[in-house]
Amino acid sequence: MWETEEFGDGHEGRPGVLLADGTEPGPVYFDTGSGPTVHRSTDWYVYDGTLGAPVATELRGACSCGWRGTPRYPLDWEAVERRNPYLYDTSGPEGDWDAHINDVQARTVPLPVDLTALLDQVETRLTALIADEPLAAIRAAATLERMTQRVAEDAVYSLDTVDGPEWDTVAQALGVSRRAARSRLTRYALCR
Repeated sequence: MWETEEFGDGHEGRPGVLLADGTEPGPVYFDTGSGPTVHRSTDWYVYDGTLGAPVATELRGACSCGWRGTPRYPLDWEAVERRNPYLYDTSGPEGDWDAHINDVQARTVPLPVDLTALLDQVETRLTALIADEPLAAIRAAATLERMTQRVAEDAVYSLDTVDGPEWDTVAQALGVSRRAARSRLTRYALCR
């Protein structure tokens, strides 16, 4: 899986698979015997035709947000090491996912340059403080948590309009889904 620190699981990437007919298969289920749970997987390498799984013929970039890459990369099962499938070259799909993330980032609301520099300085200073004074670093982190919570609450209430915020705009500005944007703003608002 590929992810960025900023977007986390909201934009988690992976090599997606396509069958010979161009469709994207659902998860593969593995019955491990007794018990109430059945293991399921969407890892690209389980679509190799064994244990009743369909056979994938192509890879493409995929993201948890629903994005799917357009370029398709032939999947050569002869070159896949069964015991170490992660050694197979998936750089094409990953590069496409990277381009998707760059596009998402380009559409987010930009942070002021001076604020970005200040945040970088704070992180550098706190990281250095960990080695010398870990308790001071923890105290500083707690101070930052309180401050960011207060700022986030005030920002949410500043967004309030008669009909509520435009969720598509908020989602794009934050680089997350509508659902994640709504959840984040609600979480900030409820802390007041």
